[in-house]
Amino acid sequence: MVDVLDNKRAATKFRVLVEIADRQPAVNQGEIADAVGVTSQAVSEYIRELVDEGFVEKEARSRYRVTKQGVDWLFQQASDVRRFADHVTDDVLGSMQEDAAFATDDVESGERVSLSIDDGLLRATPGEAGPATGVTTTDAAAGEVVGVTGFDGVMDLEPGEVTVFQVAPIRSAYPERSGRLADAAADADVVAAAGVEAVATLRRSDREADVTFAAGEVAADAAGRGLDVVVVATTDLGGRVTDALRDAGLAYEVDDA
Repeated sequence: MVDVLDNKRAATKFRVLVEIADRQPAVNQGEIADAVGVTSQAVSEYIRELVDEGFVEKEARSRYRVTKQGVDWLFQQASDVRRFADHVTDDVLGSMQEDAAFATDDVESGERVSLSIDDGLLRATPGEAGPATGVTTTDAAAGEVVGVTGFDGVMDLEPGEVTVFQVAPIRSAYPERSGRLADAAADADVVAAAGVEAVATLRRSDREADVTFAAGEVAADAAGRGLDVVVVATTDLGGRVTDALRDAGLAYEVDDA
């Protein structure tokens, strides 16, 4: 167990040291007591203990500073708490949450299923053949929605390819119909447009945009689900699109429409 979660005294000591670090060098013990939920006398005792351990040094009356040793201890305890919280969130609660999937075959509640993503949607297949599995919470016929929980493993999913085509804004001359854009858009699973000029450019390439808002976020979400995406954006809006893709950790290519 993490030290600061092991007992109440360790947790209070951690919180007192955090408050000192936040307020140093002028430390009001009454304010710390209110923040932590203990008496001023208890805060005084904790500060004496922290000074004795070398975590805090006293400069003058009501003036304290956290030492390097104290900072290192805070970092260590905070890192341990963060890892414990990640374990609770990812391993414990993550396996307890329920999600929806399309059943690829008839399934019954409580059945172990393999999980995969097809056309950007979660699929549940009876059996444990896949690297990611779960347990159904409802009955479902093939093609129907089934509840899944008890997730285990990681789905083997390659991100989709993203190509960003840039077009000139209205103040510049429109490009002619682009064969490269027409071919790429015809092959893409999702086509997004950022800007009216982008929609018009797609129409000249005989393709309607599937999405005309939040193009970067939609492209990142779709590519993360394994779909190939084409984004057409004006040069004014292209940065927003590529920022969203970079934030999602996705690779992309940029071309001129």
